[in-house]
Amino acid sequence: MSHLQVPPPCDLTLGMVCLERSEPGRTTWQMRADERFANPAGLLQGGFLGAFCDSAMGASAVTYATASSERKVYVANAEMKTSFLRPVEPGTLLTCEAVVVAGGRRLCFCEASVTDEQGRLLARASSTYVLTPRG
Repeated sequence: MSHLQVPPPCDLTLGMVCLERSEPGRTTWQMRADERFANPAGLLQGGFLGAFCDSAMGASAVTYATASSERKVYVANAEMKTSFLRPVEPGTLLTCEAVVVAGGRRLCFCEASVTDEQGRLLARASSTYVLTPRG
């Protein structure tokens, strides 16, 4: 991998927008639940919520690694767990807050929470990211 596209195509497809990334290891994102991502029941398919969390946590891992060791890294999701707590209707404005809970030079553990406009918790995710130096 020689170059990175920022923002990545996956974030553009989801319609993700970064609201906050000033604190290393913590980012906040928004996206609107697009009707194109609905399941047969007419609700947001869980994989899209998972992708939202993964992108947000990955960004938090990058800001953590950059700030903690002043190095550029690739981050790769080694494992991820997502809990879906409420159904999500298309059109809902989603906010994801992602934070690095603990980390070192090679790994970091992140958590994310997704809420709606009323502040209701819709999903929680956690993941371990592998940090690999680049360039």
